[in-house]
Amino acid sequence: MDKNRKREIAREYREREVPRGVYAVRCKPTGEVWVSGSRRLDTQQTALWFQLRTGGMPNKALQVAWNDHGEDAFGFEILETVTDDNPQLIDSLVKDREQHWRTELGARKVVG
Repeated sequence: MDKNRKREIAREYREREVPRGVYAVRCKPTGEVWVSGSRRLDTQQTALWFQLRTGGMPNKALQVAWNDHGEDAFGFEILETVTDDNPQLIDSLVKDREQHWRTELGARKVVG
């Protein structure tokens, strides 16, 4: 592969649209649900599972459930992706949709 093609691939990667939105974490045995917004839905589960595996989750109830039931008892679900023509509104829209989904599912926050 030549240098120009490598540069083109790198540029495309940097300019790609990163999905933002709202996700849920579900504990299958207990039915508990945690919901949060994310700026990077594409990598959110990996980061969250790493925190839980290493015991570094700030949400103590979620960490306890993980420790009690194990990784296989949990599911990660993207509830909604959020887009807007005005990128300055995305964070506000994600917060609004996060609140909607917490209410809709009777869920708690993942963190905070």
